Amino acid sequence: MNDDGYQQQLEQLKIEHRDLDDSIRALNAQTLIDQLQIARLKKKKLILKDRIRRVKDQLVPDIIA
Repeated sequence: MNDDGYQQQLEQLKIEHRDLDDSIRALNAQTLIDQLQIARLKKKKLILKDRIRRVKDQLVPDIIA
């Protein structure tokens, strides 16, 4: 995959990560909080964060010392 493809994938992952943040905030604002659903969303958010880090690593060239 080229840099443009990684950049596009990175942007999509960031959007999905922000959407999960919004969903978690909305669930926390409810009077009856579904802790299980929040935990699932947080886990998914962590997985996305790892994927974002891996894509960023693909965009940064390795520097041989």
